[in-house]
Amino acid sequence: MDVPFLPLGAVNARYADELKAAAARVIDSGWYVLGDELAAFEREFAAYCGVGHAIGVGNGLDALSLILRGYKQLGALTDGDEVIVPGNTFIASFLAISENRLVPVPVEPDATTFNLDPARVEAAIGPRTRAIMAVHLYGQLADMRALDVLARRHGLLLIEDAAQAHGASEGGRKAGAFGHAAAFSFFPTKNLGALGDGGAIVTDDPQLAERVAALRNYGSSEKYRHPHPGLNSRLDEMQAALLRVKLAYLDRDTVWRRHVAARYRDGIRHPYIVLPEVASEERHVWHLFVVRSPFRDALQRHLHANGVQTQIHYPIPPHKQPIYAGLGHVRLPVTERLHGDVLSLPMGPTLDAASVDRVIAACLTFDGAA
Repeated sequence: MDVPFLPLGAVNARYADELKAAAARVIDSGWYVLGDELAAFEREFAAYCGVGHAIGVGNGLDALSLILRGYKQLGALTDGDEVIVPGNTFIASFLAISENRLVPVPVEPDATTFNLDPARVEAAIGPRTRAIMAVHLYGQLADMRALDVLARRHGLLLIEDAAQAHGASEGGRKAGAFGHAAAFSFFPTKNLGALGDGGAIVTDDPQLAERVAALRNYGSSEKYRHPHPGLNSRLDEMQAALLRVKLAYLDRDTVWRRHVAARYRDGIRHPYIVLPEVASEERHVWHLFVVRSPFRDALQRHLHANGVQTQIHYPIPPHKQPIYAGLGHVRLPVTERLHGDVLSLPMGPTLDAASVDRVIAACLTFDGAA
């Protein structure tokens, strides 16, 4: 492909010397799990998000799951409680809920922002609702002010799935600082991506922070003493050291992502391509640039033929997956239409001006379903 979707090798090559030095530092230390690099990254990432605590874990799904598991053990949730979640999200949002013996209640999104519609959230609140999981899809903050009002009014936990929204902000508050707790993913393709799997929980709740720090380590905060049923999900020293390097460049990369998004939004004018809408520039960090088209598959073929690589995030909504056959009665027409229409264009910190021009030109020559 002449315009790759996201060339990770090129992304990391920009600071290869620093990454190699960080890796060498870890190798030479002789300490590879739960050491100084992780402690430093947790402090730095908590400070970046503007919260009191960050706990590094194995991946984004574990981060979400451990938040819910921690609140269950602290008595805020119990088996069978309902968690409101957007219908249009990656399946990890659902899996974290169901693996904790909680019930996902999918709600339709706002069709323009792709995020939870607060009015529909309020309509879905029932006697067993105990939490709202707000997913900042594609890198844009959900309407956290409205959701916070709802959560407070109904006495609900407000949890952020911030896996795609590192650095998104509103009024000086960053993703992760709005709810009771938030989960981040550091999968390599994320805006802050490791060179392997990784994740983190951030929170201002000291009880939750203490509990999930134990849960990620076999339920132990003291070696060979296990007061809680836990698991093994720890962000290792190598990934923590590499993430410390990349965290220093995150805001700079976000500036470029926003520049690319602005070029796309200014340059792509086509009757069959619907551009994403943003509530405000600071609320979106453009993890993905997702357009919609009633002729999505034809558009993808056309762009491919013109040397532009694209992806679909995501072709099948969670409630239509075999694992959630029990939700077969759920009707989510907005969600299902979005999953049939969405297409992600190339986006990333190494996308140069000529490549952006080529993507725009290819979009403008699309002739619909022909």
